[in-house]
Amino acid sequence: MTQKNQEKLYKAGIYSLAFVWIFTGLTSTYFAPEIGYDILASANITGAMADFSVYAGGVLDIVLGLWLLSSVKIKLCCTVQVATIALYTIILTVIDASFWLHPFGPITKNIPILVLIGFIYANNVNIKRF
Repeated sequence: MTQKNQEKLYKAGIYSLAFVWIFTGLTSTYFAPEIGYDILASANITGAMADFSVYAGGVLDIVLGLWLLSSVKIKLCCTVQVATIALYTIILTVIDASFWLHPFGPITKNIPILVLIGFIYANNVNIKRF
């Protein structure tokens, strides 16, 4: 792969990951917070704890997306993304392990996302900043 193509792929990865994080955060806090509340309620998490969980998770997602776009300390950002995905995966698995078998893959989609994060982490030193 040429350096120019690698840079294009890297930038596309940054933009696509940022989109996923920001859109997920907006969905969680604005477009459809009831989905998060329903999932949490199935684990008997309601009230202030559910409010905190839905909105803190949404804000964290938006912050991760904006952080990616900032090009600041991308390797640390990648590490935080992996930790966040791991935490979300564990929480969702504990609440309802059937999410692993869901036809839309709310958990299984994490695997290719982790690969993309790994690509960005590994190639961060070789790419010119935006």
